[in-house]
Amino acid sequence: MLAQILAVSIFVVMFMLIIFEIFERHYITLVCGALTLLLVFGLGMKSMTAVIDTLNFKSIFTLDFWYAAGHAEESSSGINWATIIFIAGMMVMVEGMARVGFFRWLCMLLAKAVKYQILPIFITFMLMSGVLAMFIDSITVILFLAAVTVELSQLLKFNPLPMILSEIFCANLGGSATMCGDPPNIIIGTSFGYSFTDFICNTGAIAGISMIFTLVFFYFSFRKDLATAETVDTSDFPTPESAITDKKGFIVSTIIFLTAIVLLVTHATTGLTVATIGTFIAIITLVTSAKYIPELMSKVDYKTLLFFIGLFIVVGGLEQTGILEIVAGFIGKISGGNVYLMIAIIIWVSAIASAFVDNIPFAATMIPVVQSLAATTGVSLPTMTWALAMGTDIGGSATPIGASANVVGTSVAAKAGYPVSWGLYCKKAVPATIIVMAISTISIFIRYL
Repeated sequence: MLAQILAVSIFVVMFMLIIFEIFERHYITLVCGALTLLLVFGLGMKSMTAVIDTLNFKSIFTLDFWYAAGHAEESSSGINWATIIFIAGMMVMVEGMARVGFFRWLCMLLAKAVKYQILPIFITFMLMSGVLAMFIDSITVILFLAAVTVELSQLLKFNPLPMILSEIFCANLGGSATMCGDPPNIIIGTSFGYSFTDFICNTGAIAGISMIFTLVFFYFSFRKDLATAETVDTSDFPTPESAITDKKGFIVSTIIFLTAIVLLVTHATTGLTVATIGTFIAIITLVTSAKYIPELMSKVDYKTLLFFIGLFIVVGGLEQTGILEIVAGFIGKISGGNVYLMIAIIIWVSAIASAFVDNIPFAATMIPVVQSLAATTGVSLPTMTWALAMGTDIGGSATPIGASANVVGTSVAAKAGYPVSWGLYCKKAVPATIIVMAISTISIFIRYL
């Protein structure tokens, strides 16, 4: 009982501190993780086995961690090192692409292709945001896309806020389509052994349908604002090629990016785990950019990686003490065995919670809960998994603090002189979120139940 009380107390304090942003979030999770190891496992459980299982270092030195041919890769409880290594590898690749100007080149190329017409740029950039977020972390996508949008708005004399808000939503939606698009999906995929193809065929199908409705919604929401833009002379605009800072590096980075996509799409067939893919991509990026290694490594977001490590330890405390089994039992009880109600609870509670708290810790917390529900109620684990993925990925779009991409995008806009109020953001994002969540719920009901 003492261990359970300590585990829940630490978890609640961690969540509250993350919400109010009193300290940087990686400090919060690391300190709470250390308290979990000392107080929950040491004082409460007096179990060194729980400490070893939660730190989970032994998994890294097994063959299955790197090569899982013939069976699904699955992470044990505790720190999900496969997630950490994969995200780190993709961060290195993205920094290599950013260094040579890949992202700015792509934005300028598409803008030129539609002849710098505002509404076509609006639609094109939303689609680009969604597609890129399928393969690259949504934070990175919004960071460069919002910056280029501001640059174009200054050249073409229009208000960039409608475009940035739409890009943020589409990035979160696109990220829900694949295993590597959003951090919650990476955690879910590596925990349950799902492949890139599994996500594409399930959450990807839902995201594809939802994208059509999203484009229509934002088009009618913002077309009057964007249609009032001034007509300007575009003859002296910078060319897409001017964005490329290193032509040889640009070609190499493009090849590495395409290689990463191929490896991710085929990893269920080849047996290469996401940890192996992330490591390989990082190595070839660094080898082909040898003289820029210090620059690339200095830009890797170590704070996010440390945040994950601390988070996994705290959630491990809830799992080792049986708290998550109790939560699963509660959900099963209030649903009364009704499968439809149980799925609705998972998807909508996930969405509402993710609108106000970071969706990463929520997803990490819910994984063992749905696993326990599947074992005790007989409901298909994949069905609950896709409900959890869509709820956490899309629910975070509803508010300015629901997902990291939202915070980044609104910050870029504010720095450019276009502050985003909660009222403005929620006025557009909440209806769009409800539309996508409704589509997700109906799709899961029809397809899986």
